[in-house]
Amino acid sequence: MQHNIIHTDSPDYFRPTHSDITPDMWQDIDRIIQEYLEVPGAVTQVLRRCQDLVGYLPVQLVDYIARSMNIPGSEIFGVASFYSLFSLKPRGRNIIRVCTGTACHVKGADMVMRRLKQTYHLEDGSTTPDRRFTLESVRCMGACGLAPAMTINQATHGHITGDQALKLLQEYY
Repeated sequence: MQHNIIHTDSPDYFRPTHSDITPDMWQDIDRIIQEYLEVPGAVTQVLRRCQDLVGYLPVQLVDYIARSMNIPGSEIFGVASFYSLFSLKPRGRNIIRVCTGTACHVKGADMVMRRLKQTYHLEDGSTTPDRRFTLESVRCMGACGLAPAMTINQATHGHITGDQALKLLQEYY
């Protein structure tokens, strides 16, 4: 993406253009920034709310937040890249997490991951081209009694097989 600046006679003057961010989103982003502008240490809240709105944190958005909050871009990027909560690349509307901790691994989590990877042509941490799904492995979900376990967004599924995982994902089309 390029940093195309809006004309100076526009109220959107310093907003970069980005195909994933609509004009309404930019207005919401401005409101979020204004809400936290005078709050010390509010960078993580601003990043989280902006990511919730856009789905991830494109470079143009991170730069815009830095400029708008008068904080060095390196500081904003440092926070965004340090915490696993944040993503600097597009993510799917549905996040699939497969536990790969010891109990889940022993009970076949690797087979679930393999099946999802093969069916959706994904690697760990990648997103389908239509942005429907992002697949992530996690070290432990704390659901050892449900091994192997996976989540789709906030819903937890236990004793899952590869076939069951694929069937569950059909509900997200």
